[in-house]
Amino acid sequence: MPSFPIVDSHLHFWDPRVLPYPWLEEVPPLNRPFLPADFDQARGPVDVERIVFIQSETDRARSLEETEWVSSLAQADPRIAGIVAWAPLESGEAALENLEALAANPMVKGIRRMIHLEPDEDFCILPDFVRGVRLLSRFHWTFDLAVRPAQMENALSLARQCPEVRFVLDHAGKPDVRHRIDKPWRDRLKDLSRLPNVWCKLSGLATEADGDAWKQEDLKPYIDKTVECFGFDRILFGGDWPVAATGYARWVETLQWAVGGCVDGELRRLFRDNAVLFYGMEAPRSGHGSPP
Repeated sequence: MPSFPIVDSHLHFWDPRVLPYPWLEEVPPLNRPFLPADFDQARGPVDVERIVFIQSETDRARSLEETEWVSSLAQADPRIAGIVAWAPLESGEAALENLEALAANPMVKGIRRMIHLEPDEDFCILPDFVRGVRLLSRFHWTFDLAVRPAQMENALSLARQCPEVRFVLDHAGKPDVRHRIDKPWRDRLKDLSRLPNVWCKLSGLATEADGDAWKQEDLKPYIDKTVECFGFDRILFGGDWPVAATGYARWVETLQWAVGGCVDGELRRLFRDNAVLFYGMEAPRSGHGSPP
């Protein structure tokens, strides 16, 4: 494990008793509460100093409630240092009312939309959506790009049209690790990395691999390519718990092994400093490190 407390830039909590998550009905193992206490059981020996909560696809009409609920969790657990929320950006300028409501909460750091779940392949480059994303700069917020390789070209177009907004590519663009396919992913990843306002999360790769049968060597080419493209200044560690199809410590260990040739400062940027910088998180509210 890293010799220092890490910052997880991509974590989820939910409680179906509090808010509805329709998608959980199709994933029985995940259809139960996953709360900070559950995370502490799952993280094993990994010392986690801070957490960025990523919106978890509750019913869209109740997205503001999800943000409020996570804020209440943060009152008891100061590791929760930032929230990436949901917002109806496809409404264009009309999304401003929703964004202003979110802005009342200082924990909100950005917005995410699950673009790869939208039926329209061109969803993220529709004019109103682009206008909605541009609004984020008014709040100094970021945008999490959740796309698959086939949508990365549109993601590139979106980022080019919004140079004043900082983007981060979730799960390194979800390459097809299972079938060892790297086209067009590797080319699109390189194109995205050429834009200075685009960063990348090393997260979720095990979920794209072959269930529990994957080996570290299966993930390494995708990790290597991501580091090659973005360098250690624009990559962030993300655990993607509890969605990730692997144990938390195993993913941390795999990623640390894959970048084993890096120096200590680069490892700290990957596992800690870049997340703090990208999401503009302040120092921990009370001490640091994981509670017992």
